[in-house]
Amino acid sequence: MRVLVVEDDSEVGSYIVKGLKESGHTADLAADGKQGLFLATTEPYDVMILDRMLPHVDGMTIINTLRACNILTPVLFLSAKSKVEDRVSGLRAGADDYLTKPFAFEELLARVEILAQRKHQSAQQATTLSCADLSVDLLSREVTRAGQRIELQAREFRLLEYLLRNKGRVVTRTMLLENVWDYTFDPQTNLIDVHISRLRQKIEKNFNGPLIETVRGAGYRMQDK
Repeated sequence: MRVLVVEDDSEVGSYIVKGLKESGHTADLAADGKQGLFLATTEPYDVMILDRMLPHVDGMTIINTLRACNILTPVLFLSAKSKVEDRVSGLRAGADDYLTKPFAFEELLARVEILAQRKHQSAQQATTLSCADLSVDLLSREVTRAGQRIELQAREFRLLEYLLRNKGRVVTRTMLLENVWDYTFDPQTNLIDVHISRLRQKIEKNFNGPLIETVRGAGYRMQDK
């Protein structure tokens, strides 16, 4: 399980990250809202632990931005704001759980693991992925756009599936190499560029608008236009 911890209290943040790592998980720490929002929108996480009161960008703004971008990473609000109205507003904003400070790490860990498990189960149950008028049936491996069937090679299908599963999120070259090609190193070739170009030709040419956006210096992003 990979967890993003967004916490401006360095002592609390380090304590959580240390506990997660000792429990066998991977954890990244963002010390302010700006860094947290950047990581949450550019890296894949199973769960996000988010403080509400943060420098630069507050927790409510972060979760509103994520949900507006269709990034559905489960979020656990961890906050000193403990009034009923605070918890309700956090949950209504799109958080999946809410835990107040001070807290017991054992409870935090249990809540995070449950959220990750729910996400995994939900991902397994999904059999269709879509973006605008493009649809992918994961069982029949049929790809259609505007009702027209598109034939893809096995690697192209895997690339499209990964982009769709991360719709709205910037997917980096490293992420594609590790998850589509199973490479743990960069072969320093134009492998990705060639496959992205071929995929674009098949799912965008002669259709109503592009779906794959090139994010200069970062990677690619698939999103509804």
